[in-house]
Amino acid sequence: MRGLNLKPSRVYQTASALLASESISQAPPWYKTIGSVPPSEILTRTQPVQHRGSNGRPRTKKASKLFKPQTIVYEEDRIRQEFFRDHPWELARPRVVLEDDGRDGQRCDWSKIAQPGRPLTGESVVQRQLWLIHNTQMSNSEAYDIARKEFYALRQEEEIERRIAKEEAEYVGAYFHKGVLEVGMELEDKSYEDWKAWATKEVEAANLQQQGAYTGVGTESEDAALLDDAEAVEEPATAAA
Repeated sequence: MRGLNLKPSRVYQTASALLASESISQAPPWYKTIGSVPPSEILTRTQPVQHRGSNGRPRTKKASKLFKPQTIVYEEDRIRQEFFRDHPWELARPRVVLEDDGRDGQRCDWSKIAQPGRPLTGESVVQRQLWLIHNTQMSNSEAYDIARKEFYALRQEEEIERRIAKEEAEYVGAYFHKGVLEVGMELEDKSYEDWKAWATKEVEAANLQQQGAYTGVGTESEDAALLDDAEAVEEPATAAA
């Protein structure tokens, strides 16, 4: 069957004709709804809104991706990609993504990188760099250097505060369990010792097997001695016969 099948778009007209000819006794449950809100008559999809302006050149052939939604790109994406490419371990830090009303970012003043009630993350560098670019007319590299140095200074302050707090707590009798690095090193040492014991046993077994193997040294002399003994035994037997 060629052409378009228009039966689904004419279901209301078909039902009306059946009711008029009394082919059906009562209207279907969807009859009034389809009559008040008819289906769309457009048989092709409309072209989506273009986010990028065209260059004005006419197209010689139909585009294959005409109805594909375009990629949404923000200015922060490039800055964020640059920062996390230089600092990949920042992605390993746990983050809290809980928000109060969805407008927490609008209350931040990015004229300084430290924000009250908000932990220091890589996103702080991104927003601080974006603020410097828009408000101080700095280049991308200059704003990135300033935001990065401010980030390093605050990270260093956090590490110093954490170390001093631990020393003060230990001074008054607090006890801290082993850290993640210490536990990891102990597990690594244990695995190495187990492997060392297994390797020692394997080497000893290989040496014993090598020592007990048949080397084949002196086989010619032993074979000649056996032949002489056999001939000496055969000669008396022949003489007796």
